[in-house]
Amino acid sequence: MSIARPGGRVQPGRPGDPKRVGPYRIVGRLGSGGMGTVHAGLDSAGLRVAVKVIHPAQADDPEFRARFRREVQLSARVQGPCLIPLLAADPDAETPWLATAYAPGLTLDEHLAAHGPLAGSALLAFAAGTAQALAAIHAAGVVHRDVKPQNVILTPGGPRLLDFGIAHAADGTSVTRTGVMTGTPGWVSPEHYRTGSAGPEGDVFTWAALVAYAATGLLPFGAGTPDVVAYRVMSEEPDLQTLPRTLHEILGRAFAKDPADRPAASGVAGECVGLLAAQTTLVVSPATNPTLAADLVAAKWAGVPTPDDPTWRRPARSPKRALGVALAIGLTVGSLTGGVLALRSSDSTAHPSSSAPSLADPSAPAHADPPVTPSSGTTPPVSAPPTPSSVDTDEATIATWHAARRPKGEAELETSAALSHDIGLGVGPDYDYDARYDIGFAQPRREIYISINGPAPAPHIIQSIAKDACYSLRMMADIYKDLPYDEYVLVDGSTPTTPAIVWEDDFRANTGCVTQAVERNTVGSGQESDWQPTEAGLEAARIPSIDEEEIRVATEAVQKLFMEWNGNSRLVHSPRYISDENTSIGFAPHEKVMYVWTTKPEWNQTTRGEWAEKAATVACQAVLTESRARQEWVYALYAVAVIDGAGDTQFLRWGSAGSCAT
Repeated sequence: MSIARPGGRVQPGRPGDPKRVGPYRIVGRLGSGGMGTVHAGLDSAGLRVAVKVIHPAQADDPEFRARFRREVQLSARVQGPCLIPLLAADPDAETPWLATAYAPGLTLDEHLAAHGPLAGSALLAFAAGTAQALAAIHAAGVVHRDVKPQNVILTPGGPRLLDFGIAHAADGTSVTRTGVMTGTPGWVSPEHYRTGSAGPEGDVFTWAALVAYAATGLLPFGAGTPDVVAYRVMSEEPDLQTLPRTLHEILGRAFAKDPADRPAASGVAGECVGLLAAQTTLVVSPATNPTLAADLVAAKWAGVPTPDDPTWRRPARSPKRALGVALAIGLTVGSLTGGVLALRSSDSTAHPSSSAPSLADPSAPAHADPPVTPSSGTTPPVSAPPTPSSVDTDEATIATWHAARRPKGEAELETSAALSHDIGLGVGPDYDYDARYDIGFAQPRREIYISINGPAPAPHIIQSIAKDACYSLRMMADIYKDLPYDEYVLVDGSTPTTPAIVWEDDFRANTGCVTQAVERNTVGSGQESDWQPTEAGLEAARIPSIDEEEIRVATEAVQKLFMEWNGNSRLVHSPRYISDENTSIGFAPHEKVMYVWTTKPEWNQTTRGEWAEKAATVACQAVLTESRARQEWVYALYAVAVIDGAGDTQFLRWGSAGSCAT
């Protein structure tokens, strides 16, 4: 069973579908099969995941449960490019499940039906990416066994090979039933037809068929009954005449009838990457903006159509939220990380006058003047987390603030009291600012509203309130594990007739409660104390940018790095020399991080450290300069990494714009 349904579109849930699976909130279905159902899920930070849940009847079968446990173990062993990582699993649960990253896009066969065959750089990128995925699988001692068009998704970042449902370990420990023929007719190697054996060489054979199909839209051994197709696979050669000549020799060797004559997946991956690099050298003119990602597969994948799916009920907050026009006050909006400081909302409807509701009526609007402080309430049980059907995808507005209610239950009442105390203490006499803070809860939206009722808050006041609120909420979420909120919203209520949303942030995702780009929050090593770069962020940075300002900044920074590191050297074959071929800068919008990385497996740790210091200086100055210059710039963090020959990443330096030497 694949983890993605056609087009990756979320289908509505059905009666009996779970509300939650493990740590994930279920928002719909992605597909179903003989072994279970794949649900669309969200984690607490809004990350989209695919959650495979086994059918109850299968879960009651000890043999099947053992096979599923083995599938989880095998999937956890496999990490690499163009694969979909396993995030979590519980094979011993009453209803076993596993969760992987969500891969948006069409499967290869769907793409061919809608857009026709792949060609040019996209075809080479497809061949290289899928071969790299198989190489990573084989390096982990696993054989895929089911390489076919339905098991490849064309995502915005490149092809992704999926479905280890019938994978098995190279040591012979199989997760398929003994004696049962696996694989799809036409997508099976000759030796598998003859003897049932399936090794890495068989995956290489079906990889060649996959690439040929991607290039032509035709089945490499034709259509027909399974026995006819099997005869052709074992006895005839595929027609490669319509394929690009650059691929003839590679695919010809991969299609060898004798598995001993086929190259390894790592070998064909290297050859395809070489072809892609050679084509890039020929087609890119000096006037063209240089590629910002060293990963040629991702770089040449831009433009492959990927359908958008608006039916996810609560996507992650946009890292580039539109702010309208510039603030008249002095704070640079573009320098904010972890939150958004905005102008008065266009939804600034008049604040209706009303009598103050009693805390005994938790459904009353939270923005009305309270007769008593929230801490005076009692402690009934906290409400259950919201059901998926009640989640709203809209950004917070004055209307949603009006709909928020007073706190109820122990967790909400204590959270409200903690917020009022912590904010009042943090933004008090030292700021010469006196205000009352009314707290409201919008459980269906997972939002907590904080209304600032006092003098008009200056930008630095708003930032301080945001930071104190974030720390307070993170503490309360640690105390009350089931607190069903992750967003907090600040409302400027200084003018009752025109209240405004002035801040919105995810306190769970903003682990350092960062509210400024230029925060001097460093430790002795120069590293940031409250965040670390991630492989997921680096993967996102490998996707070529289409933003002109990001391209400009990366181009200027990488050229400066070349000058700083290479100096006047023209020794391109020197181990120390860096260039566009091995060094890149890219951006991870969801993390607001600028990544700088180089692929230099031959460097020792001393050379890596020297380069990282240079790269960190260049990167820090780049994000600092842009944060100061432009309101729209959202990147306040940077990270520097070296990648070795096996694809392993070593993050060496990271920090914020505030750590720069000025």
